[in-house]
Amino acid sequence: MNERAGAGAYEIRVRGVLTDELGVAYPELHCRLRAGDTLLTLRDESALYGVLRTVDILGLELLEVRRLTTEPVT
Repeated sequence: MNERAGAGAYEIRVRGVLTDELGVAYPELHCRLRAGDTLLTLRDESALYGVLRTVDILGLELLEVRRLTTEPVT
């Protein structure tokens, strides 16, 4: 397991269904739907902050941000 700072994957959950435009802006994102919400998964901590800023700018409802202990299944 890689324990260095910034290593790992992150999952962001926002309310609602997002268009593919966010995926174009952040090609490292993996998007999927679950129970009417959108789960965004990425492997780069620096990209995490950019995505969170975009979520805020777009006025999306942020429901959860968590660090995954294992690499996500894509």
